[in-house]
Amino acid sequence: MFATLPIILILIALFVFGAFFVVKQQTSAIIERFGKFQSIRHSGLQLKIPLVDRIAGKLSLKIQQLDVIIETKTLDDVFVKLKVSVQYKVIREKVYDAFYKLDYPHDQITSFVFDVVRAEVPKMKLDDVFVKKDDIAIAVKRELQEYMTEYGYDIIKTLVTDIDPDAQVKAAMNRINAADREKTAAQFEGDAQRILIVERAKAEAESKRLQGQGIADQRREIARGLEESVEVLNKVGINSQEASALIVVTQHYDTLQSIGQETNSNLILLPNSPQAGSQMLNDMVASFTASNQIGEAMKNAKPKKKNNE
Repeated sequence: MFATLPIILILIALFVFGAFFVVKQQTSAIIERFGKFQSIRHSGLQLKIPLVDRIAGKLSLKIQQLDVIIETKTLDDVFVKLKVSVQYKVIREKVYDAFYKLDYPHDQITSFVFDVVRAEVPKMKLDDVFVKKDDIAIAVKRELQEYMTEYGYDIIKTLVTDIDPDAQVKAAMNRINAADREKTAAQFEGDAQRILIVERAKAEAESKRLQGQGIADQRREIARGLEESVEVLNKVGINSQEASALIVVTQHYDTLQSIGQETNSNLILLPNSPQAGSQMLNDMVASFTASNQIGEAMKNAKPKKKNNE
């Protein structure tokens, strides 16, 4: 009897350990009795009949994610790869349906994602696929939610996480973008150069205007000074012609003195005899007199022509 006692104790221990089991948090355990569904057990310490009941399987109630990569064609005949991420979980009240109605949930979800994406993307151009990726995700979720709820799965969220066109298409898009940016840069550069040229022309015109005004003012002041000088000389008994000659001679020697004081001045040959100023004045007076005579002759010639006609 003492020899069978250890065997009995071992059997009791196995019975006890076989009767109790632990289910983790956010997990459901399916219990079968002789191959038939018996019950669903949730988190905590649970009891079953050893050798009669068994744990047929466990399902996680956590949110899970399935990434599906689909290659399809757009409306403008561009092949593109889309990565769709589906977030789903088992509905707590429908653990039985999720365990017994669906054998491979990942395959079922993948099939639905392929079906929806390949129905939606061919209706869009490549640019619209990037812009309307949320619409694609909503369409996938709507289709999955409609069918997977029946099997005990709740679709939490669907996301289009990547859009990858063919390498040649991406290179062409980059070239188009680069060309457009270069065009914009050239336009801005041209506008800047045009503004610079206009402003430079305005500045030059203003400079010329001010320069002309300065020269006019300078000549006006010189003429006023000469007039005052002639008046002063007339008061002391010097007539206008003599006064003009004196002023010309004085300016002539002032010019020679100014040139001599400049260390970097170039060589200039000027007449410096005392008669030079008087000669220059006489030449000027002769020129003015000749021009006046020519003008008077031209005025007198015009009335004669009219009378002859």
